[in-house]
Amino acid sequence: MRSSTVDVPGGRKRPKDRKAQIAQVAAELFCARGYHGVGLEEIAAAVGISAPAVYRHFENKYAILVHATRSLVATTLAATELPPHENPAVEVGELVDALARVSVAHRNTGGLYQWEWRYLTPEHRAEFLRDLGVLLQRVVRPLSAARPELSAADANALARAALSVLGSISTHRAAIPKGRAEWTLQGAAHAVLSAEPPTPLAPLPERPRPAKVHVGSRREILLAESIQLFRKHGYHAVSIEDIGAAAGINASSVYRYFPGKGDILAAAFYRASERVTEATAAALTGAKDNFDALGRMIESYVDLTFERSDLVSVYLAENNNLPESDRHELRKVQRLHVEEWVRLVTATRLESAPTARVRVHAAVNLVTDLSRWVHFDRRTGMDRHLVQLMRAVLVPLS
Repeated sequence: MRSSTVDVPGGRKRPKDRKAQIAQVAAELFCARGYHGVGLEEIAAAVGISAPAVYRHFENKYAILVHATRSLVATTLAATELPPHENPAVEVGELVDALARVSVAHRNTGGLYQWEWRYLTPEHRAEFLRDLGVLLQRVVRPLSAARPELSAADANALARAALSVLGSISTHRAAIPKGRAEWTLQGAAHAVLSAEPPTPLAPLPERPRPAKVHVGSRREILLAESIQLFRKHGYHAVSIEDIGAAAGINASSVYRYFPGKGDILAAAFYRASERVTEATAAALTGAKDNFDALGRMIESYVDLTFERSDLVSVYLAENNNLPESDRHELRKVQRLHVEEWVRLVTATRLESAPTARVRVHAAVNLVTDLSRWVHFDRRTGMDRHLVQLMRAVLVPLS
């Protein structure tokens, strides 16, 4: 078998797919540590080449991000370019199976879809979203044919939820055999696609938004303003000057309350962890049994997501930017919270912990994705629809 190499000066061999190799390694590093947390030298070292050698293939680090993102989308679109089936329900099943295989196979780079695409320029971001729109319609079309009672909006919402479930495997590192992971994601996605549509749910009346009033301690004001800025612009795009200006003080005064920007982010994470712990405790108090407790947890999580949307968004998006010591401590807290869900799911579904863990992350991810899609607006009725979708994924059929 011929080696996939080419001759280079000096008699050395260079793989023909060096560009793809660099992009793959970089994508894994971006997803593990965040785009801004990875340097070109680290990418080169991980590939086993010098930094100047990277420039033979890419102009800069951003060019690698664009290439890696395009490759991930192209692979997904290729896997779902299936011939139409005369039975649309079968076609939906084939699409779900294909997407589950792709998601599990590209688990270490799927974060490009989840978060890192935020760092693309508007032009490349629009390209990425157009391609995701193509993928979405590949699910919507046969789903609408298989379930003609769905409106276009209903089918769109359910398809988005299924894609969130299938892509959730990249949001965590819980150990599970590849085949079992695919099977679990397929089952969860089918449960979502079979769920009741959102439109029959009458939306709640709009809750008045409180005016932006600076009350409380200066530290609390700084934290609140920082969370809003981090959510809107991303951690790396926000400066201490921006935070000070939003709080009505000089940048130098910010340091009286926080040693640095990383400490503000860590404080936001600890605050989010406190809110999650409080919501969990309140949900479990007085539960009649495990089924009741799981239902209460679902309602509590969805409610928290909409009530504290800025905080939840930052909590989910900026983990890689935490100071190292805080990151380890907070991940312990996150795992403990996930394990509370896992305990209830294993007790009610009588399935293994690894399977339940994948199922929990899938349910949580779909809430995050669809909440952002409707801008955390309760008037859409999406908050209560998400309760139904989480139940479809987590609660066994009676």
